[in-house]
Amino acid sequence: MAMRLLAHEVSDICLGKPPLRSIPVSATLAHALSVLKRLRQNHISVWSCACHSSKTISDHDCRCIGKVSVVDVILFLCREENLSQPAVALQSYVSILIPEVPVVVRYLEPHASLVEAIDLLLEGAQNLVVPIQTKTSAKSRKKVLKEVAPFDCPLHNVLEYCWLTQEDIIRYLLNSIGLFCPTSITPINSLNAIDTANILAVHYDDPAFSALPLLSQAIIQQSSVAIVDSDGKLIGEISPLTMNSCDVTVTAAIATLSAGELMAYVDYGNPPEDLVHLIKDRLEERDLGALLDWVEEETPIFSCSSFYSSSSDDDSVSSWGSGGKLRRCSTRQVRSSEAAVCNPRSSLVAVMIQALARRVASMWVIEEDGALVGIITFASMLKIFQEHLKSLR
Repeated sequence: MAMRLLAHEVSDICLGKPPLRSIPVSATLAHALSVLKRLRQNHISVWSCACHSSKTISDHDCRCIGKVSVVDVILFLCREENLSQPAVALQSYVSILIPEVPVVVRYLEPHASLVEAIDLLLEGAQNLVVPIQTKTSAKSRKKVLKEVAPFDCPLHNVLEYCWLTQEDIIRYLLNSIGLFCPTSITPINSLNAIDTANILAVHYDDPAFSALPLLSQAIIQQSSVAIVDSDGKLIGEISPLTMNSCDVTVTAAIATLSAGELMAYVDYGNPPEDLVHLIKDRLEERDLGALLDWVEEETPIFSCSSFYSSSSDDDSVSSWGSGGKLRRCSTRQVRSSEAAVCNPRSSLVAVMIQALARRVASMWVIEEDGALVGIITFASMLKIFQEHLKSLR
C-alpha cells in the first residue's frame, strides 16, 4: 500500500503553503531583522531579482540564493571584529551571510516526486523552493509586482513560490504512517536512527562564546548544542531555534556568560537582575563599552516571544530590554533552553510526533538517569523512509 506514496508529487505537499516572502540581496542585516519581526518568521528568503531593483518585469532574472535568520545575524555580531561596533555591522548587506557552500536552498518542480524531495533534503538542502500552482492570471501577477513594496516581493519570474523543509515532509509522512508498519512502531535504537558520533556539546561552565563554532555547525546539521554537566548528563541546550526567538542584543550575553549562565538568560525571557549586572561588568572588563552602549540604547527589534506561538495571553515576566531596563513578555510565548528529549526505546512514530509537537528538527536521546546517548534528527528519520520507499521501486 505504501507504493501509492511513490506517485505523490511535491505539489501535494505544497497545498495550503503561504507564498514565500523575500528580501533582496542588497538589503542590510538591520532591514532583514525588521522584516523577520514583521512577518513573525524565523527565516527570510534572499533573492537576486529584478523586482527588487526596477519596475521592469522579466520572466527569467529571479533566483533565490539563500536565506537569513536571526541566529545568523547573532553569530555575525559575535565575530570579534563586530563586537566593538555592532551598529555598524548591522549595516552590512545580507549577502555577507550567504555561503556558496553548502547550498541550503534548492529548486524543485511541482511535479517532482516525494522521493526526489527527500533525496535533495538528505543531500544537504534545508529548503526546497517550489513554484505554487495557482489560478492567478499573469496579468494579475504583474499588477502585484508593480504595486508590492520593493523589499517584500512575493512574486519572482512572475510566479509565486513556497518552500518545503524537512519538517513539512515528516509531517506529510505522518499522515500516512500506517503504511510504514512495522517500521513506524519499531524502537529507534533498533533502526540505527540515533547518531552517537556527531554530538555537539559544551560543559555547563564553558564560556558560551566557545559554543559558537558548534552552533554554526548545528545550523548546518539542523541540530542543537547540548549543555552537559561534569558527568556527561544532559541539562539543557543552545539551539538555533532558541536563538531565533531572542533579541539580537543577546550578543552581549553570549560574549560574557558561561553556557550555563546563558541558559538562565534565555529561559522564559527572564534573566535575573544579578545576571544582567554581571553582563555589564564583564563587558566593561573586556573593554566592550561600545557593545554595552548599543545594548542599552538599542530599542529591541524583537520581543522575547517565540515566533511560533499564537498565544495572546497576558501572563508575563520581565526581561532585560531597552536602556538596560526590564520589559514584559509572555511566559507562554517564550522559548527556553529546556532540551527536547526521548528514550532510545521510543518508537519512530512517537519520536516524530514529539518532535513535530515541539517544532524541533532534532531530539536528544537520553537514558532514564539523564545520560546522553546521542541525537536523532529529521534527517535520520527521512533516511529511514527513503530506504523504505526506494525498496518499493
